[in-house]
Amino acid sequence: MTYEVREEGGALVVALEGDVDLESSPEARRILLESVAKNQPVYVDMSLVSYIDSSGVASLVEALQTARKAGSVFALASVSDAATRVLELARLDKVFTIHGSVLDALSQSKS
Repeated sequence: MTYEVREEGGALVVALEGDVDLESSPEARRILLESVAKNQPVYVDMSLVSYIDSSGVASLVEALQTARKAGSVFALASVSDAATRVLELARLDKVFTIHGSVLDALSQSKS
């Protein structure tokens, strides 16, 4: 897994790429929690996630819960087909706010 964190329009965009699995999920967890701790809206660009397992999903859920406790926004954007299938199987597509693109997410955060 590789990642990029960038600031756009007052929000943080965390772009994940590759496999978010048992090996890489501790790093994903750290990146997501560090981003949430900055008290800005966080949007996770998952367009280049080729695989995500339960440990990767757990990292997303923990970041979501942390953001909610802090009253911050945490949402997913451009979720790849592979990641969408996993989220749907776990019924987490109903728990996360999922935007079609990062641009959609950013435009909604401004309104």
